[in-house]
Amino acid sequence: MQLIVMTGYAVAWYVVALVLKRNDVADIAWGLGFIVATAVALLRQDIFTVRAVMVFAMVVLWGVRLSVHVSIRNWGKAEDARYRKWREEWGRHAAVRAFFQVFLMQSYLVIVVALPVTAVVHAGGPSLGLLDFIGVTVWTIGFLFETVGDYELLKFKGDPANKGRIIRSGLWKYTRHPNYFGEVTLWWGIYLIALSVPGAWITVFGPLTITFLILKVSGIPLLEKKYEGNADFAEYKRRTSAFFPMPPKA
Repeated sequence: MQLIVMTGYAVAWYVVALVLKRNDVADIAWGLGFIVATAVALLRQDIFTVRAVMVFAMVVLWGVRLSVHVSIRNWGKAEDARYRKWREEWGRHAAVRAFFQVFLMQSYLVIVVALPVTAVVHAGGPSLGLLDFIGVTVWTIGFLFETVGDYELLKFKGDPANKGRIIRSGLWKYTRHPNYFGEVTLWWGIYLIALSVPGAWITVFGPLTITFLILKVSGIPLLEKKYEGNADFAEYKRRTSAFFPMPPKA
């Protein structure tokens, strides 16, 4: 059922992208997709455990916050450069490739990343315990890093005096990507909660997938590529940790 619903979800957002003529709406769909996938899993259950409701609330809070942030960030601006570049590279096949390589693939990635959530929803498991507490703590740290990092960057870019400059203040002083660090961290937090459920250890593929994507594929590498040749960013890169928060180098 989850696969069918998420396929329909991909089609719906693809239609939106065609109407608006911008594929970066996929970034808005990302966070909301987890809410949809989790809701589908919940609706198939006769009994909702405290753990399942707690995890669903965490997913909703994160998903809504992220999608609202992306909507505000993109409002009144041209399509994100990453998506424009793909559109140009794909040429006359852009519409077809966008469906499969952006919207459909993303919806299926949601299912994979959300494996720990699905495991929690489908299984009973013991009462809340130490692992749940640790998981919620890790999730909270990740959520705060992502939220504060996004806010600091949005505020920085909103000041005309900062045009062309690299943010080096706040959380960005300790990691070049506090928002990415936060997103990866919060999914590992949810995985720790899932470990309270029998057999859920195998859902480690969820947090491993989001970690790999951000560190090696569509996150840090893709974002930093556009700064190649920028002397200011090169200095920032030399002094600042790429992912884990660390004191800046001298």
